[in-house]
Amino acid sequence: MSKIVLDTSVIINAYISKQVESGTIKNTEIIIPVAVLDELQSEASQKKEQGFTGLKELKKLQNISKEHGNVIKFEGTRPSFDDIKLSGHGRIDAIIKDIAKQNHAILYTSDHVQALVAEVEGVEVSYLKPEMIKGELEFLRFFDTQTMSIHLKEGLKPMAKKGKPGSFNLQEIEDKILTRDYLEKMSQQILDVAKTNNKSNLEISKHGALVIQHEDYRISITYQPFSEAYEITIVHPIVRLSLEEYELSEKLKSRFAERAEGIIISGPPGSGKSTLASGLADFYQKAGKIVKTFESPRDLQVDSAITQYGKLEGSFENSADILLLVRPDYTIFDEVRRREDFETFSELRLAGVGMVGVIHANSPIDAIQRFIGKIELGIIPSVIDTVVFVSEGKISKVYELKLKVKVPSGMTEQDLARPVIEIRDFEENTLEYEIYTFGEENVIIPISKNSTKLGIEKLAEDKVRDTFRRFDPSAEVEILSGNSVKVMVSKQYIPSVIGRGGSTINELEKMLKLHIDVVPKDSSASTSNTPSDDFELSFDFSESKTSLLFNVGKENAGNYGDVYLNNEFLTSFRITRKGQIKIPKHSSPGKRLTRNASSKDSIQIFLKD
Repeated sequence: MSKIVLDTSVIINAYISKQVESGTIKNTEIIIPVAVLDELQSEASQKKEQGFTGLKELKKLQNISKEHGNVIKFEGTRPSFDDIKLSGHGRIDAIIKDIAKQNHAILYTSDHVQALVAEVEGVEVSYLKPEMIKGELEFLRFFDTQTMSIHLKEGLKPMAKKGKPGSFNLQEIEDKILTRDYLEKMSQQILDVAKTNNKSNLEISKHGALVIQHEDYRISITYQPFSEAYEITIVHPIVRLSLEEYELSEKLKSRFAERAEGIIISGPPGSGKSTLASGLADFYQKAGKIVKTFESPRDLQVDSAITQYGKLEGSFENSADILLLVRPDYTIFDEVRRREDFETFSELRLAGVGMVGVIHANSPIDAIQRFIGKIELGIIPSVIDTVVFVSEGKISKVYELKLKVKVPSGMTEQDLARPVIEIRDFEENTLEYEIYTFGEENVIIPISKNSTKLGIEKLAEDKVRDTFRRFDPSAEVEILSGNSVKVMVSKQYIPSVIGRGGSTINELEKMLKLHIDVVPKDSSASTSNTPSDDFELSFDFSESKTSLLFNVGKENAGNYGDVYLNNEFLTSFRITRKGQIKIPKHSSPGKRLTRNASSKDSIQIFLKD
């Protein structure tokens, strides 16, 4: 019997099983190095699709070999940890070549480098060159000039989105139920092309999900265990616009050309964000700038002079290290989603790289808000200077960001000045929002054209009232001036508000940066010691080792609940994500509940309004 040794590449490509089925390989001893088996197992354990493909191919090879007089053997020792670690540097390939030498066997490979090295070492080689797919890909028949994307799922009829960004509809494109077998064959055809076509790339490979970029088609394939059924989604851009086609004002053109270096393009899905990003990339490239992109997958339609980068070793942070060595003038970041993406975007911008980021958002202010908490508030204007909102394929709003030290709108006292981020309508230069720190929180205040007091009034409503309702659930607030408020609480709560020697009220004034007058509430102001029954919550009671637990429902999570014992206010607690109010047993309210609650009926819980 003749002998052949298989390497990993020909197993994954399924070339050997095809030759066995055709009778080209028969009465042969097929040797599979143990190192190959371990490499496939390692890849499968890391959820890489090629590992699963290779193992399935080996199983198929075992089933069909006997029919053609072939014998399958596993030879060699298991690779060490260092061998596996250095597999990308040829260590596993060297082990496979050695087994071919020892057995005087023919080495079958689809790896061009492996074939060349084996020939240099005097090993007989059968190089099975990757096959080019002939003919048109199956999925292309579903596309026409109006098709933005197709959606193919087993058990359903094929669907397509037709139209243009911002104006499209989903419709059936064929009256035929799709089968899993048909979709699997289509997927295999796409994968075969991705291996041989220089314009195709396997962007993501996980067990249950694949993303392939084939020319300008973005192909997402999902199946069990990731999705409950086999599905293929293919997106194809049908519109490519230059920046001149957006009918920009001369002021905005000048902004893009001369001043904007931290640009955010925002909008809902399908609004045309990536189309505008592609237009900006080409605009800067034609202006003589070095332009790169960060994409995963790499599907922007840009000039061939623009290099498109993906994630290096699974991280844009690693890509950024290389990008800084390349020294581009502008980088298009499509799309900024995860916390590390925001941090990478910010670091590159602060390093002097012009950045254009694409972010999903329902309004331009939402796009800015997504940076809050991920980077320091004071450096946001250094990272973002222009926010463009895209709707239905058109630029509908542009914001400009600036950092100023000023008294926030609605406040009058000069000692309340602080760093404020102004967000202005770019075309009208009108102030629409302010972002600043109030107390310990970052707040975004909309600026009304009709009222200069909206800022302080909103803060008084949202902040001052909530602060004092921790002491008295029915506390009332009255604005006296820009930096002075009057707080009215029931007499019994005044000592708690003032604190020993005025310590509590002084601390509150310092935190809120306001002068606060505390006065007793008129007895006529309230006719009941408890809130309205409309706000009463039903609850289930239980105990843990350390806490009393009141389950009021997950729908109330994040709100505050006021707890009353025998119709008297006891305490106020934030409701947890699990919908619980947890009162520590060793706390004063916990001790009072344990000591004085005769039954569940003696306890009431009210949702704060």
